[in-house]
Amino acid sequence: MKEALLKELTYLTSRSSGPGGQHVNKTESKVELRWNLDKSNALSEEKKEVLRKRLGKKLSTEGELIMYSQETRSQLKNKEIVTNRFLELIERMLRPRKRRISTKPRRSAVEKRLKDKKENSEKKRRRGEF
Repeated sequence: MKEALLKELTYLTSRSSGPGGQHVNKTESKVELRWNLDKSNALSEEKKEVLRKRLGKKLSTEGELIMYSQETRSQLKNKEIVTNRFLELIERMLRPRKRRISTKPRRSAVEKRLKDKKENSEKKRRRGEF
């Protein structure tokens, strides 16, 4: 699946912001990754629907996911960084979520809460006894 996803990615480069002196003005080290979820052939329709729901606002109106990296002055390293972040994001979004198992509070916790409420109530009642 990873190889199929990687083939669908497109990369754009541009000049990066931040420090770097004259170097930053002449090199295109910022890497932008684009991937269209709707046009993807690497995923089944069920997985696409899960991703569409979980990615939500990260997708553009055309169903495109756009990520970028400008952490280093090297275009190659930035490309690796953004590709790894993309793969981790997709993997994390497709992982099934754990269902929460509801539990009851312990009897001692309930008794402590009731005791504390009674003490607080008694304290406030005593304030008006003068």
